[in-house]
Amino acid sequence: MSLDSSPLAGRGGPAADLIISRVRALDPVAGIDGVYDLVVRGGRIEALAEPGSAADAAGSGGAAGRAGAADAAGSAATELIDGEGLTAFPGFFDPHVHLRTPGQEHKEDLQTGTRAAAAGGYCGVIAMANTSPPVSTPADIAALRERAATQASIPVGFLATATVGMAGEELTEMVALRQAGAIGFSDDGLPIRDAAIMRRVLQYQRMCGGNLALHEEEPALSADGVMHEGEVSAILGLAGIPAASERVQVERDIALAEFEGGRIHLQHLSCAESVAAVRAAKARIAAGETPEGFAVTAEATPHHLCLTDEAVRSLDPARFKMNPPLRSEADRQALLEGLRDGTVECVATDHAPHAPEDKQVPFEQAAMGVTGLEVAFAALHTELVLGGAIGLELLVDRLAGGAEPFGIARPSLAVGSEANVALCDLGMEWVPGAEGYESRSTNCWCDGRRLTGRPVVTLAAGRIAYRLRSFSVGAV
Repeated sequence: MSLDSSPLAGRGGPAADLIISRVRALDPVAGIDGVYDLVVRGGRIEALAEPGSAADAAGSGGAAGRAGAADAAGSAATELIDGEGLTAFPGFFDPHVHLRTPGQEHKEDLQTGTRAAAAGGYCGVIAMANTSPPVSTPADIAALRERAATQASIPVGFLATATVGMAGEELTEMVALRQAGAIGFSDDGLPIRDAAIMRRVLQYQRMCGGNLALHEEEPALSADGVMHEGEVSAILGLAGIPAASERVQVERDIALAEFEGGRIHLQHLSCAESVAAVRAAKARIAAGETPEGFAVTAEATPHHLCLTDEAVRSLDPARFKMNPPLRSEADRQALLEGLRDGTVECVATDHAPHAPEDKQVPFEQAAMGVTGLEVAFAALHTELVLGGAIGLELLVDRLAGGAEPFGIARPSLAVGSEANVALCDLGMEWVPGAEGYESRSTNCWCDGRRLTGRPVVTLAAGRIAYRLRSFSVGAV
């Protein structure tokens, strides 16, 4: 990557100057949990002050509501946000989204996709390369970064394909792609089927840096399957995708990466055996039994953490058809345990927008994939935190954890950090889709479900990227 380029690209704008008064600030990694006045100056977190003190100093009287006021020093306008009853988290980071640019902007584009992410509390995302055409050349990366600089509401990192056209036969110019600004490599949507090609990709990845994000599936086993292979698929008469399809590819790629000392990130894990394989690999790393440079990280999606193949009984492809498919309750519990013990260190939405005509067809014919950026926090908070499966601190940790596998600093509320903040109302009840979506597509996996908890303001890269309309009042 060239020295004068950032790994992420996004639209600029005025740096935020604001005070969120009497807000609970929770950042488990930084050891922050208390009620403060959170002060942002010039886009950075200047202070976590005694509750009410900074607001009073700014002339608000401590009870300005959601109004604006002049900066106490008189040098700039400072917005005052009444944070009482709200919670500020480090902004979330999603390492796995599909923004459909270039080529399928009727499904999503940089503007709508990053606006949807900001609405979900995200301060950064990484876009997959399986566009139309795929992102396979340095010119492709340069064009996307240039477009993001004028269109993206939050910073975006771009992956390039590992093989030309995702054909799995010839390596891309990986060194040149990194120099052009690619944050890593992935043929996501397809696995790298040939083990020899995979080995060469790992050799070049170790040389040029960047992570290798892997879609783990053995096509000979998944074949024409449309859902998890099990009791429900048998009852419905639908072709199944066995868990072994994922497991064998995960185990192969861990073995190859370990042999080559490579760095891999395993995408959207869905089955218990995959979690076990990652856990065992991390145990070998911790014990010092692996080659220098070998690293494996893993993600799980909100829908795999909350749903099972029982949901497919509805035969609703818009919400419940994706790859990998929703699996058994035992698999879901294994993912949750992996999330708890750090085997799965981050949550990724695999936000996959589709046009209505791709989904409003019989289940067997429908496209794979669901959207999730706008609802990830709310759904996980509702189903897992309020449901008692995990704690709020763990959820916040895993939602921000997707930055680190790609060499990006984790968002933080620590004083001096760039302001990347998700300000949330944990008690707000709402229904996704009832008032539309920021995303261009509506194939959301929890469309119509009543959720509790919602981001109301998002700061990304030191700037205000999103305000919930009912919450928004500008500074004076």
